[in-house]
Amino acid sequence: MTALPIRGPVRIIGIDPGLRRTGWGVIEAEGNRLIYVACGSVEPPDDLPLSSRLLAIHEGLASVLSDHKPMEAAVEQTFVNKDGVATLKLGQARGVAMLAPAMFGISVAEYAPNQVKKTVVGAGHADKQQIAMMLKILLPKAEPPSADAADALAIAITHAHHRQSTALRLKVVGV
Repeated sequence: MTALPIRGPVRIIGIDPGLRRTGWGVIEAEGNRLIYVACGSVEPPDDLPLSSRLLAIHEGLASVLSDHKPMEAAVEQTFVNKDGVATLKLGQARGVAMLAPAMFGISVAEYAPNQVKKTVVGAGHADKQQIAMMLKILLPKAEPPSADAADALAIAITHAHHRQSTALRLKVVGV
């Protein structure tokens, strides 16, 4: 894995995993300055078997990683709900979302949904509309085509704000 650089511009991909739609968002960060690069989603057909959907997610993310060449990645942690089967399937999509950047030698950070909301909006229980409003302020050129792409940009922003503490933590433990 590549080490997390503390200084200089860094290109970050945020990934919001899902079986129906996996959102991705790429930004560049230098200090407190954020620059929108691109965003979108990988949407495998619903009628495909699970293994084929996971493959489509992997191939889609690999294409994005190849095209945009991020230096670091961030993925949202799985939200556990009452439907255990759905949670397990989401976990599989999340595994693919973590594997794709790792296969490119890119370090992958993880953030809880409430941490993403608190970082971007200031409240851990913000709704998607509040996130979209803050994205317009933080990344005025971004026009996410879906809520999943918007969430992925929010994940990338969260990583941009927390990456220095992550880098220091990794340095302390000798990674």
